[in-house]
Amino acid sequence: MNEYKNPWQILNEKEIYDNPWINLTEYVVINPTGGEGIYGKVHFKNRAIGIVPLDENLNTYLVGQFRFTINEYSWEIPEGGGLYNEEPLKAAQRELLEETGLKAERWQKVKEMYLSNSVTDELSIIYVASGLTQHAAMPEETEQLVIKKLPFEEAFEMVMQGKIKDALTIVAILHTKMLMVQHKLF
Repeated sequence: MNEYKNPWQILNEKEIYDNPWINLTEYVVINPTGGEGIYGKVHFKNRAIGIVPLDENLNTYLVGQFRFTINEYSWEIPEGGGLYNEEPLKAAQRELLEETGLKAERWQKVKEMYLSNSVTDELSIIYVASGLTQHAAMPEETEQLVIKKLPFEEAFEMVMQGKIKDALTIVAILHTKMLMVQHKLF
């Protein structure tokens, strides 16, 4: 068996739902063991973009907001969507300014990942931004944001204590921590 060969066979597909942000398709498939079944895929029309802003004193910024989908308040790194025809770094710069009012002189792409590849093809890209200057934030009408400036180590502890549950934020904070330990940032 070739582990890299696609064992799935698509017999039929049907679009279930479509809006400007997502598309849901249901597939009739032959699965890897030869059985017939269905599989649903959520296609995101944007990349997920996340930013870990770090100032000269190793403070970072978290964004707090009530998330409709989980019916909970959530602390996260600044994050949002970047269209596939938009340069990911430009999307990161836009999201950082929009949500926090911050601009950064230096940017380092630190990770690409899929957020939940069992049901979606959403690609996410994480950046660390430094050389920060404060400007006016411009949140979208769907965002009621609280910005929290705190030592990066405190954000790391929030992840370790389970106070942060957002997957993109968890990976971003943990990966940034490892890069700091290895002295691989900037």
